[in-house]
Amino acid sequence: MFDVSRHFFTKKDVEDFIDHMVQYKFNLLHMHLTDDEGWRIEIKSLPRLTSVGAWNVKRVGSFGTFATPPKDEEKNYGGFYTQDDIREIIKYARDRFVNILPEIDIPGHSMAAIVSYPELSCTAGADQYQVISGEKFIEWPEGKHFYGLQDNTLCPANEKVYPFLDKVFTEISALFPFPYIHVGGDECARNFWEKSDAVKQLMQNEGMKNIDEVQTYFEKRVEKIVESKGKKMIGWDEVLDGLQSSNSLIMDWHGSLKIDASAAKLGHQIVVSPTAFVYLDYMQGDSVLEPPVYEKLRLNKSYAFEPIPDGVDPKFIVGGQANLWTEQVYNTRHLEYMVWPRALSVSETLWSPKENKNWNRFAAKVERNFARMDIQKIKYARSMFDPGIELGKDINDSLVITLKTEVEGIEIHYSFDNSHPDNYYPVYKEPLLVPKDAVVLKLITYRGNQLLGREMVFPVKMMKKRAKLE
Repeated sequence: MFDVSRHFFTKKDVEDFIDHMVQYKFNLLHMHLTDDEGWRIEIKSLPRLTSVGAWNVKRVGSFGTFATPPKDEEKNYGGFYTQDDIREIIKYARDRFVNILPEIDIPGHSMAAIVSYPELSCTAGADQYQVISGEKFIEWPEGKHFYGLQDNTLCPANEKVYPFLDKVFTEISALFPFPYIHVGGDECARNFWEKSDAVKQLMQNEGMKNIDEVQTYFEKRVEKIVESKGKKMIGWDEVLDGLQSSNSLIMDWHGSLKIDASAAKLGHQIVVSPTAFVYLDYMQGDSVLEPPVYEKLRLNKSYAFEPIPDGVDPKFIVGGQANLWTEQVYNTRHLEYMVWPRALSVSETLWSPKENKNWNRFAAKVERNFARMDIQKIKYARSMFDPGIELGKDINDSLVITLKTEVEGIEIHYSFDNSHPDNYYPVYKEPLLVPKDAVVLKLITYRGNQLLGREMVFPVKMMKKRAKLE
């Protein structure tokens, strides 16, 4: 799954991405074409989706922390694919034995559509919204359901929404030969629905007991629209209750056995895409080295992915998918860095019987493929060579540092004296205690005389804070 909405990537970028995919037997490209940050596909009957919805204000830095752009700041960052572009991408992919699954993410993640056509909302003031540029507009309180600071949802009680979607899916289904259309359905912040008189009236008219049933109502109507175009519907696992037809697929991103079992019980086929194992936008190592995002996924954990959950009949598992969300991916070089080599572990897992998998053999193959990528000038992450750090405390409440490597035959060298360690420095053999008054730990990895990893600089203060000792 390639998110071309959060940041736009050109037709050539997508074609290059397909070339890289097919080298490692990926045979389907799921294009995430719409989101709060941009609508990326031309819909000729709804021209404002791309004249307005495809553009925002360029910001770089940490997504979700930017100040809201002034209303009069020029919206000149973004882009979209014309229908001719899409036809060319589809042909390019088909010539390489790749299918393309389009996604129109609704009813949440729809700010670009709302800004283009504010009448699709049930919330007053929607005509003042802007396409999101990376500013915070949703709260994610720990342990609680997230909620929108602005209403980025299509309104299920608004009858204008359904003819709009009919137009969108009419053109999408005519463009894409693949028999499925992905309709999103994930992370719908429904707090504005709870306050909406129109939604309350809909609930009363339809005998709905709670707000969950409002989204169920929406998904049922969307499914009918998609099927009227001769297509089948796929949705993220939040839509499970709303999908009635066993022809519809569930894409499980939560990685829940309960979700998979429920989907199978209802006769749905499942695409497994669990965030804990196949989200390629996650950090590949420690945040002291990697561009920081909210979670970490090392190569060896990705390799531990098992696409057939225990207790679920394999006949319901139609495939698996890795996801590259691009909130923090601004260009193709960083895109490559996030994808490779973790996508190699996903490919090997999905094409291999479980009993044939072997981490050490796989890791050696990855190293050999690095040489190929060097020749091709593909950027990749060498994070598999960087040490993992576990922090704890001893009986005296002193910091204890435990280090480990993913790959066999690697030695970790370290220093506490502010100097840069190399392969002549002490080798890590047992958990470390911090010398009195030391302020920083530096780490580097070698295999014999061959430098493998990057120097990791870890302030002692930061380690103590992470270990909850300060």
